Amino acid sequence: MAELKPDSATTVRPGEELDLAVLNPFLNDAVPGFGNITECRQFPGGYSNLTYLLKTDAGTQEFVLRRPPFGATIKGGHDMGREFRVLSLLRSAGYPKIPEPVIFCDDETVLGCPFYVMKRVAGVILRAHTAPKMAISAETMRRISESLVDNLVQLHDIDIQKTGLVQLGKPEGYVRRQVEGWHRRYLNAQTDDLPDMDTLARWLTEHLPPENPPTLLHNDYKYDNVVLNPADLTDIRAVLDWEMCTVGDPMMDVGTVLSYWAEVADGVFEKSFNLTWLPGNLTRQEFADRYAERSGRDLSAILYYYIFGLFKNSVVIQQIYSRYQKGLTQDPRFAELLTGVQALARKGTKSIEHNKMR
Repeated sequence: MAELKPDSATTVRPGEELDLAVLNPFLNDAVPGFGNITECRQFPGGYSNLTYLLKTDAGTQEFVLRRPPFGATIKGGHDMGREFRVLSLLRSAGYPKIPEPVIFCDDETVLGCPFYVMKRVAGVILRAHTAPKMAISAETMRRISESLVDNLVQLHDIDIQKTGLVQLGKPEGYVRRQVEGWHRRYLNAQTDDLPDMDTLARWLTEHLPPENPPTLLHNDYKYDNVVLNPADLTDIRAVLDWEMCTVGDPMMDVGTVLSYWAEVADGVFEKSFNLTWLPGNLTRQEFADRYAERSGRDLSAILYYYIFGLFKNSVVIQQIYSRYQKGLTQDPRFAELLTGVQALARKGTKSIEHNKMR
């Protein structure tokens, strides 16, 4: 097995640099003992919010700064203040698997946008483009995927009433609002005529299921949003990227996970953003079965939530592609994203046609 090193940052992409001349004095004034930033690098993964590694001259503690992508105008999808609030609430509730939040800044004279800083949790992050090189055994991969399921069950078991997390959203009517909201987002970002997307939107509207009792929802739960212990990859040290966290039907979380969950027979695009197709991983159905067993929840309507997950992911990709088309971002990875929207939408319509997850 290749050496399992903590997730590393690289050189900041051109055009996405942070203005340290403004950021340094702000953090020095706002956070006692923070020190001056001596190194700023960027984590390369992800297509949405930008994440930077900060090292200072004040000690060995490293920090992570999160900010929206340049050119983003979708406040609901890039709400740094909300993500910081979620981390603060989870910390107050005693949930240990999160980075410690440090400071939130909504003064746009600092970086031109809201942002927040948290302490870094070092560890292994299994990204689609690097994990195959680690040569993780099929047996270990299976145990990691099982841990991912079990940790999701634990998240959904948090008492949202006693912890105050219920204030993060309005669980009643959550599924309907999500379907309607993501359909609106798609129409606002649409660049091409994609009949499969229209089919999915119509089917989701016409087949709304009865809602399950609400739980905490992460809403972007996948391998590259968890930090693993290098000494024991089945040990999840932290869950990252809480920007879309809310409360609602837990099956929406499960469906989103499954929509990311590529299998060996899936296409190149699906495999490009998750490594669940590597030998040993649970299949989508095995993931659902283990979740049902460990949580005691009914997953008989899981197809609906899987279809929603595919539709939501397609819309997110469409939004990014739309920004690229308008010249609001120059990241070359975004040029071919329309094919990803088409691939996921087609997977959804095929699942409807066969009445099972495809």
